[in-house]
Amino acid sequence: MSAFRIRPANGDDARILAAMLVEAANGNSPRVRTRVAVLEDPHVMRYIAGWKRPGDFGCVAEDAHGSAVGACWARLFPADAPGSGFVAVGVPELTLGVNTQWRARGVGRALLQEIGRAAAASGAARLSLSVDRRNFAQRLYVSEGYVTVESRLTADTMVRAVR
Repeated sequence: MSAFRIRPANGDDARILAAMLVEAANGNSPRVRTRVAVLEDPHVMRYIAGWKRPGDFGCVAEDAHGSAVGACWARLFPADAPGSGFVAVGVPELTLGVNTQWRARGVGRALLQEIGRAAAASGAARLSLSVDRRNFAQRLYVSEGYVTVESRLTADTMVRAVR
């Protein structure tokens, strides 16, 4: 396995999170959208717009040269403007993106474990997410303790306790 390290995400990481948001939005979808198409979608952009707002937290995985290879971050959404994986006010919704070349190498799992620690440190009791059922990452989420709490046409909302 190639070496990588995980560090906390900071206010200067918006560009990295944008790149990982594109990775997350495309997942293993048969229809890959361009970076521009993903980042022009206001429904998708709300996951990084104005990063780092109060309550935002996350982590970035970097290779041995310091290049970002993945990121996982969480953001709170209000009930009147919920995210895709919204379950309740006060429950941060996470986004996980890993470069295609780094998938299935432990990066996603390490990021999920680190975001769980960061969530607990922030005082959150749970984390939520939305995942397309065709996305292989759904198996990773289940193995890390996430459970489906709502099923929609093509995606599931999952939650994990962090305390």
